[in-house]
Amino acid sequence: MLILSRKVGEAIRIGEDVEIIVTEISQNRVKIGIRSPKSIPVYREELYQKIKDENRQAALINKNDLVNVLSMFIKPEAKLKEGEKK
Repeated sequence: MLILSRKVGEAIRIGEDVEIIVTEISQNRVKIGIRSPKSIPVYREELYQKIKDENRQAALINKNDLVNVLSMFIKPEAKLKEGEKK
């Protein structure tokens, strides 16, 4: 981890496209501004973790859900033939 000291109004560059500016320092809080292209998402850590967790939950699939989705793609004739075999 790189640790840098900055004063109000000073900035840090990340590559060519991202600039982080210290806008205010008070007691226990530092306010920063971030300039970056719209193609680079910027999130607070707690929001980023929440998004990751929700994406992970959305990617989990229940067996019944899979069966229901697959049944939408099976032709009615194929269902009938399977029923006849039993």
